[in-house]
Amino acid sequence: MTPFDRPVGARSLTVRAEAGSAAAAVLRHVLAEEGTRLVLLVPDPHARFAAVELEAPFAASVLDDGYGVCSYVFAWTPEREPLPDNGSLGAYLGGFGDLRLRVDAATAVPLGDRTWAVVCDAELPAGAPAGLAPRTVLRTQLAALEEFGLVPSIGIEHEVVFRDGSGTPLTGHGVDYAVGGTERLAPLLADLRSAASVLGVESARAECHPGQYEVVLRHRDALAACDDALLLQLLTRRVATRHNTSADYLAAPETGQGNSCHVHLSLSTPDGPAGFPFGLGAFLAGVLRDARALTAVWAPTWNSYVRLRTASFSPRVLRWGPDDRTAAVRLCGTSASSRLEFRFAGADAQPHLVVAALVAAGCAGVADGLTPPDPGTVVGELAPTPWEALAELEKGRLGELLGEDVSTQQLALLRQELHAALDTVTDFQRRRGSLRS
Repeated sequence: MTPFDRPVGARSLTVRAEAGSAAAAVLRHVLAEEGTRLVLLVPDPHARFAAVELEAPFAASVLDDGYGVCSYVFAWTPEREPLPDNGSLGAYLGGFGDLRLRVDAATAVPLGDRTWAVVCDAELPAGAPAGLAPRTVLRTQLAALEEFGLVPSIGIEHEVVFRDGSGTPLTGHGVDYAVGGTERLAPLLADLRSAASVLGVESARAECHPGQYEVVLRHRDALAACDDALLLQLLTRRVATRHNTSADYLAAPETGQGNSCHVHLSLSTPDGPAGFPFGLGAFLAGVLRDARALTAVWAPTWNSYVRLRTASFSPRVLRWGPDDRTAAVRLCGTSASSRLEFRFAGADAQPHLVVAALVAAGCAGVADGLTPPDPGTVVGELAPTPWEALAELEKGRLGELLGEDVSTQQLALLRQELHAALDTVTDFQRRRGSLRS
């Protein structure tokens, strides 16, 4: 095993930090070679990376000193414009100064052509963690869960639709578990398998909708799972571009279809797995209690609500069931090694924030000693519209779970999403308008 391998299973924050230190020593030697490049990546609120590319030999010094990035990367729109601010996001929008990126060398991955990428944490100028950085939000919740002696292992499944230059899916029909019918996908998928192998792929298969595919990475510690989910999206888009295609991670590629971000979660204690109902049961009950209040995390875009309202396997109704893919939460595995599959989020959701929200709600359930409802019992529903999701944000429960700064950020993001959608003339509006003639 090398310091850059992706070990499976749960790792505490302490063990993960030790792995990062070991990887940094090796990465330092790699970056000392002339002609080597290092790409610093920091996850932003829109499920993508902000990036800075550095050249050797300077790149090696960043392992000790860090590097600057403009503070608005955690308070910007998808168009990379600053969010409207009433002063509550001043630490990120006031003056547009630098945050300090700190390399997490355990994330290092080769991109080819003597280029390495690493995912970074972000610090405020005084040295405190940047509270709006999705990695900081997740790390904070993992630390809180560890106080109960619980460490999660996470597996993330993202679905994607591949389209040609005209926007047409690369298969003309759904190809769920298919071998035949995927021939147009084959050259792209061969290159994607090669590119993604450095991340540790568990499985890959054709999916329900035209042009849809799913690559599943191995389960690992929460930070690694979320980082690598975004790295896989980055690699997938790069490979798709080389084949003159696009990789579509819209939550609803079409009405009635869904690209999801399913999160598989198990819990470990110092004595072994925390099975169901012990440990996992209280965690599940906490998530079900707060799932509606956290809708804006699972469904951050206008398009997210098309998935929740129209997709055939929509997880909008809140109930759980053993090995039930029609339920919002599916209990999987054996009694000795149980896991929960949370099916709330779309592929457009930010994975670090999704897992942070799950951990925060689940941790609250453990703290309160909750008991889950009986299987199949409906206990509510996710907010079915962005306006109702906004109203849930305004009630303040997200702030109690993830912090007031994150709540302020999420409110600003969803309001801006609504304003942008309402300021846009779409084909839908034109079609409806023609019907009135």
